[in-house]
Amino acid sequence: MTVFATGEEEPRPNPLREWLDRGFTLAEARRWREAGFAPQGAERWREAGVYRPRTAAEWRTAGATPATVDTWIRAGMSPRDAVRWREFGVSPEDAVQRYLAGEEPGLRSFVSRVLRHRSVRAAGRALEPKKSEAIRRLLKAGVSAERARGYVESGWDGKTALEWARRGVAPVDAAVLHALGFTAAEAQRVLADDVPATEVMTTWWRAGVPIDEVAAWCAAGFTAEEAAEQRRQGADVERAKVLRALTEDEQ
Repeated sequence: MTVFATGEEEPRPNPLREWLDRGFTLAEARRWREAGFAPQGAERWREAGVYRPRTAAEWRTAGATPATVDTWIRAGMSPRDAVRWREFGVSPEDAVQRYLAGEEPGLRSFVSRVLRHRSVRAAGRALEPKKSEAIRRLLKAGVSAERARGYVESGWDGKTALEWARRGVAPVDAAVLHALGFTAAEAQRVLADDVPATEVMTTWWRAGVPIDEVAAWCAAGFTAEEAAEQRRQGADVERAKVLRALTEDEQ
């Protein structure tokens, strides 16, 4: 029998169609595929609170699954933490308990073996639902598990911490600069020279600038010495506030 070509080929199924149907964008689908995930598997990781394929791959290497990773996340652990515990042959459940008890991965010392009951009790220190949800919010925004845990344990809620954490400000620096009245964007600029927030604070206090004026003068572009001199000459902080507002408009 002779078969004549019609010039039309049978349409091929779109390999990205299933990804799109599951709510992935084209860019997200490509990244997950490149990391070696199938649509269903990637969807399960996202439902478990892991939104980046690279992070999911790291959790998978650590021996976690979408069904078990929540235990690690609620403890504020990162894939790196999990891998380190796994290297010493510690089960995920025991690793979480020992991590929450403040123990570092490694061969358990005599004291820690004797006081093992402390580790078991520490499992009850897993994050409460409100803090757990805050960590999930930060993780979804791309914040590392270590930094997310640090913010939540410092008393930040997910919404307030988000802008600070996404700008790479460490929780301890954020706490100091937030208390001084800085915004997250201003804090990022202040810390650009790798000067700790505590040093920023003491520098301005030693110059004699009142605590409630530090953020305004600093964000306006004055050094501590310049601000102190302006105040000695009778300049009001309102001038700094105007300059600060102009700086904010340029962001």
